[in-house]
Amino acid sequence: MAKPTQADAEAAVRVLIEWAGDDPEREGLLDTPARVARSYRELFSGYEIDPRDYLKRTFEEVGGYDELVVLKNIRVTSFCEHHMLPVLGRAHVGYLPTNRVVGISKLARVVHGFARRLQIQEKLTAEIAEAIQDILQPAGVGVVIEAEHNCMTLRGVNTPGSSLTTSRLLGVIRDDPRTREEFLGMVRGA
Repeated sequence: MAKPTQADAEAAVRVLIEWAGDDPEREGLLDTPARVARSYRELFSGYEIDPRDYLKRTFEEVGGYDELVVLKNIRVTSFCEHHMLPVLGRAHVGYLPTNRVVGISKLARVVHGFARRLQIQEKLTAEIAEAIQDILQPAGVGVVIEAEHNCMTLRGVNTPGSSLTTSRLLGVIRDDPRTREEFLGMVRGA
């Protein structure tokens, strides 16, 4: 399947403007199709990369460190695959390294890479956790995402302020009650 061109995307936006009841030739809307297409290229940039690649450069000089590594409050910007409306929230990512660690910015890049696609939050949570588990092979991984879905808050059931929390726990973070509680406590800020 050939990817549509920039011109194709702009034409589709013009149709949506007309469908909404406005004139795409109106002064204020003349450049809107190009702006929307450019913004969508950025917002859906996750299709252009493999987020797993960010995890390939690791560090083995960890000075014997063998405790949880948790990066909290990673901004999540994604889009609901059912309505193409924003999903905005925070991700908390942790892992229990065995013999190597990854630069912390790479954890945020993995979240952003998977988030910049059309999808559901449950899948996003699982993709992040499984990528970290597969590439770093830690003793365990934990991912918690809390997000507000604009498909629920702006339309439909109209429930502003509601949020969805999903988690994916793997390895000892799932199986060992003490490690699980330690991870979840760190996420909660306890």
